Amino acid sequence: MEITFLGTSDAIPTAERNHTAILLSYANEKILVDCGEGTQRQFYIAKISPTKLTRLLITHWHGDHVLGIPGLLQSLGFSGYSKTLRIYGPPKTKDFFNYILKSFRSIYIDKIKIQINEIRPGKIVDERDFSVFAEKLKHYNCFGYRFEEKDKRKINLSFIKKAGIKPGPILKKLQQGKNITWNGKRIKVKDATFVVKGKVVAFIFDTGYCKEAIKLAKNADIVIAESTYLTEHEDLADARFHLTAKQAATIAKKAKAKKLYLLHISRRYKGKENLVLKEAKKVFPSSHIAKDFMTIGI
Repeated sequence: MEITFLGTSDAIPTAERNHTAILLSYANEKILVDCGEGTQRQFYIAKISPTKLTRLLITHWHGDHVLGIPGLLQSLGFSGYSKTLRIYGPPKTKDFFNYILKSFRSIYIDKIKIQINEIRPGKIVDERDFSVFAEKLKHYNCFGYRFEEKDKRKINLSFIKKAGIKPGPILKKLQQGKNITWNGKRIKVKDATFVVKGKVVAFIFDTGYCKEAIKLAKNADIVIAESTYLTEHEDLADARFHLTAKQAATIAKKAKAKKLYLLHISRRYKGKENLVLKEAKKVFPSSHIAKDFMTIGI
């Protein structure tokens, strides 16, 4: 599993930071969370083909989070995109997409197969190896997302070797959580296997401080959260339904997360991101500032 930060700016981009767009790569999945203006170009700079994209999660329909969608669709159309792009977003996402398609008519865009899912809080994706959950956040019709890799049962190779069990279909039964019999001896799952906990990534973009954000981040390996303001501007954060660095760190701390990556930092702190990081680290030491094109493995 890998996270690539394609855009980490707030509402106005800077020379160093593009609008919000985060790519999660997992097995054959490439899941894009938000698609700020210029995201298609960010893919190419990062040397990642956008045609590998499988899903798009839209947090909300503010311009800095979605204005890159028409350009991305056109790039996919020109590049012969052959998958079905599965899109998830708040109520009225279908209406907004119809506006996009009507405004940017193109035979290339028209060829793309799109499946739009308007979501509610709860589980929105359930695949064999992972699930995605959504929660309504304290912003303007905005959702946050939680990617959960499912636990995997692995074979205890040293035990299998000692027991003289040879590789074959019988091991699949153990991985399925079933006891087996080998040479007349009962082999218990708890002895022959062990469980590897699945990884969890939480995406908490535009929001005021709320319990739903903590729920999304609970025991997460990685929390990616907005931190638009410092505490000195908490009045602005409250009025505009955004987080301070301290509040983002408090969410990670209360959720008992492992790492926090901060983005969507106001351009008023350009060149002063160290102040944002310092404020967060006082509450949650494992805090980091996200930057465009930063890639982290999980």
